[in-house]
Amino acid sequence: MVTHMGLVGLGKMGNNMRERLRRAGIEVTGYDPRPEVSDVASLADLVAALPSPRRVVWVMVPAGEPTRGVVDELGTLMDAGDIVVEGGNSHYPEDQARAAELGERGIGYVDVGVSGGIWGLENGYGLMCGGPDDQVEHLMPVFDALRPEGPREEGFVHAGKVGAGHFAKMVHNGIEYGLMQAYAEGYELLSAKEDVVTDVHGTMKAWTRGTVVRSWLLDLMVKALEDDPDLRAIDDWVDDSGEGRWTVDEAIDNAVPLPVISAALFARFASRQTESPAMKAVAALRQQFGGHAVKPAE
Repeated sequence: MVTHMGLVGLGKMGNNMRERLRRAGIEVTGYDPRPEVSDVASLADLVAALPSPRRVVWVMVPAGEPTRGVVDELGTLMDAGDIVVEGGNSHYPEDQARAAELGERGIGYVDVGVSGGIWGLENGYGLMCGGPDDQVEHLMPVFDALRPEGPREEGFVHAGKVGAGHFAKMVHNGIEYGLMQAYAEGYELLSAKEDVVTDVHGTMKAWTRGTVVRSWLLDLMVKALEDDPDLRAIDDWVDDSGEGRWTVDEAIDNAVPLPVISAALFARFASRQTESPAMKAVAALRQQFGGHAVKPAE
């Protein structure tokens, strides 16, 4: 049973996770490069502070090289029987490679997709994990402390073997892309009909109870409109963190049609263009074949 664990990465999510775990009675030693939030001065100090055998270190840093660097260093500091938990948004093939590398030294590896964002401290985190049964079972006190209140199966799943947790989170985020895009398009259409719909915020708020489109994302959309009714304070440039691309890649590899998720991803790309070369080409073609009017460039 885990009563004391390490946590690497004390950013917006990691710091709140440390606090939620501590509230549940699990001792947490956290490490972050920023000394003002870190409990120890180095990864080596973190590992040394944990009780053995079967030490547990949860890694909560950005995917890619930051995660790779931390996991590689932990592999030199931890012993056979210890467990590394990767809670970022890594691509699942990387989990499989890391698990194999650590496995050669007898170190366990569990990947966990974590959803809940900055609200997780109070609401809990949705958790999707992949890994061997015995390692997941050993970590259940940690998962139970982090997940939302209520039935375990409504906030936690052992989705399968190593890689399954991040694969599930990847699909989850792909769905999130589609849902956000649908709400955004609905907002734009409501706003465009201002001669008829005079209360866009109120309309969307009225959907938050009793309708089939109610969701936490809709609640957050309504909150955003309460704070900034015309969304004037932010630009229309939208980033993507990788999961949407990976979801579409997997859809292509497995011949699974994902028209909504794909369109939502491409809409984000479109948001980054100050002008659209493709739309210029469409306008030019319409002018060429039909003599349709075009607007001169400003």
